[in-house]
Amino acid sequence: MEKVNRRIRTRFAPSPTGPLHIGGVRTALYSFLFAKKHGGNFILRIEDTDRNRFVPGAEEYIVESLNWCGIMPDESIIKGGFFAPYRQSERKEIYQRYAEQLIADGHAYYAFDTAEELEALRMKTEREKRVFSYDASVRMNLRNSLCLPPAETEKMLKENVPHVIRLKVPAGETITFTDLVRGEVSFNSDLVDDKVLIKSDGMPTYHLAHLADDIEMQITHAIRGEEWLPSAPAHILIYRFLNKENEMPQYAHLPLLLKPEGNGKLSKRDGDRLGFPVFPLQWKDPKSGEISMGYREQGYYPEAFINMLALLGWNPGTDQEIFTMEDLIRHFSFEHVHKSGARFDPEKAKWFNAQWLHRKPVNELAASLKNQVEKQGWFNAAFDERYFLKAAELLRPRVYFDHEMAESGKYLFCKPTGYDEKVITKKWREPLRSFFQVLADETLANIESFTAEQVEQTFKSLAEKHQQKTGDVMPLLRVFITGAGSGVDLFPMLELLGKTEVIERIRTAIIKI
Repeated sequence: MEKVNRRIRTRFAPSPTGPLHIGGVRTALYSFLFAKKHGGNFILRIEDTDRNRFVPGAEEYIVESLNWCGIMPDESIIKGGFFAPYRQSERKEIYQRYAEQLIADGHAYYAFDTAEELEALRMKTEREKRVFSYDASVRMNLRNSLCLPPAETEKMLKENVPHVIRLKVPAGETITFTDLVRGEVSFNSDLVDDKVLIKSDGMPTYHLAHLADDIEMQITHAIRGEEWLPSAPAHILIYRFLNKENEMPQYAHLPLLLKPEGNGKLSKRDGDRLGFPVFPLQWKDPKSGEISMGYREQGYYPEAFINMLALLGWNPGTDQEIFTMEDLIRHFSFEHVHKSGARFDPEKAKWFNAQWLHRKPVNELAASLKNQVEKQGWFNAAFDERYFLKAAELLRPRVYFDHEMAESGKYLFCKPTGYDEKVITKKWREPLRSFFQVLADETLANIESFTAEQVEQTFKSLAEKHQQKTGDVMPLLRVFITGAGSGVDLFPMLELLGKTEVIERIRTAIIKI
């Protein structure tokens, strides 16, 4: 069960090593929703201690992505806060203090093994069909402060011999904790390696830095991906060794986002292969110049993106699928987060956008449609505000994105230049020429009130009089007006185009066919 007996504080702590994957956005979203549901604070903290992987512009990208999504931190590198700084590279002294306490209490040690020495050990164990792990089974045979004479260790430290600080994981223990998603989880400490806490450059690893910051920033709930679950026992031990078990946040390890096929973690390659984004915003790699797709630039509404993402791994226990951010805050709970991975469906993502498009005010869609038509050079004085409003109403059930409206409904603004050959071949017969001539020159020309209802009634009456099936002549009428075999509702479209335009298009089609 979720503990909510003290002020809730959650955090999202990404590394600025590139664009933010949508799996990371989901982690931020769930952290935000849980905090807001319980009247708590959501913190954005940047974990930039791995300077070798730091990518210029990535930090700004993270901030902009969360802003676009509406996931607004209460404390961050931008907003500040009582627990500043919120950038780990500016908190180095804190981590050193924690590491020194662990060493002083006998729970961590200095390791002087070189990269070459460790690589040689890995290769040797691989030849022996084993997996090398720096742990209780081997550490007393390696070059560290546990087995070196104290004087030699002290001398090496004074001479600044490169070294790391490692956690001393006890052998033969069962480490148990309760996860908000998975319930009680247990690990054998013999399967946990002695994690590096401080690297040779003096910077902390995630294992120490996130934990020290969570303590210092009074984080109550730590939400992260399930790939961190194997590291959890080491983190539990560190809290115990620091005598901070009562300050340890509740962990929630979220299920993976899976490929559309369902097997394996969703990656950028999957998006490139199948033509969908895996990042919230477009990203340009500062080194290669490669541009990766973003949901914003593809035309997704942030509301639709967040709605889609929330349901990848969580459901409210009902059939409801459309949620505002306020709805999500009200309904969210870890009790309904799935343990198994969530398969990503790019078509479902588009469906969510269409649902939100249908909820947009029609005047907003009409303004967007007008801009598109003007950019295409299709605009003329006949297209007044009313015209665009009616056109937007007709087009929005037919598109996933508002930027598709103009191209999808080009026939509302331009006369057709060709006609769907499949429909013509299947439906056209020469005796129908007289039917459409009468329709244009007499029937439609004599309608006083050119409404959808009146045009439909008149058209069907004429078809009956001429002993024509409406299923044969209606597809032809559509093709004569639009050039295509499908599109918006036929008779409301005719009303929008108006009597003069409709008659002219029918006459032109009869001549061309």
